[in-house]
Amino acid sequence: MIESTAKWYVVHTYSGHENKVKKNIEKMVENRGMEDQLEEVSVPMEEVVEVKDGKRVVKERKKFPGYVLVKMIMNDKTWYIVRNTAGVTGFVGPGSKPIPLTDEEMRRMGLQEVVSVDFVVGDQVKVMSGPFENFMGAVESINNDQQKVKVYISMFGRETLTELTFSQVEKL
Repeated sequence: MIESTAKWYVVHTYSGHENKVKKNIEKMVENRGMEDQLEEVSVPMEEVVEVKDGKRVVKERKKFPGYVLVKMIMNDKTWYIVRNTAGVTGFVGPGSKPIPLTDEEMRRMGLQEVVSVDFVVGDQVKVMSGPFENFMGAVESINNDQQKVKVYISMFGRETLTELTFSQVEKL
């Protein structure tokens, strides 16, 4: 049960207690000086557009109600801190054995670590998914922080600037 690199784990909480659990874990980690073993606690949020009284309102809501994501080095101490935090019902995994998220699960959840791209401004790329799938274009700019790329796509005889995620494009 001992690992040397931090991985993401999913922790089940009482519904509505996600932010409280996050704060409590962070406080215990800080009090015990274990920031090097328990690196990050996250309650993923998403923006949702609602229509209220005929007006579009953007609200934030929890992506995974009842769950908190923890990036940590799994050992007896870190397991104990998380497992014994008020509001935590357990780790997600068979029995009491926490299973780290796979790279694919992290990508789907929007947690993927820094993704490097093999293209530069000016390169030709092909759109692999989304509404512009199979279109070709030239890279205009790359935003590594947001993991997005702006591409000029030739559409209906005109160049149209489109913002896409790294995972949506592939270098030609």
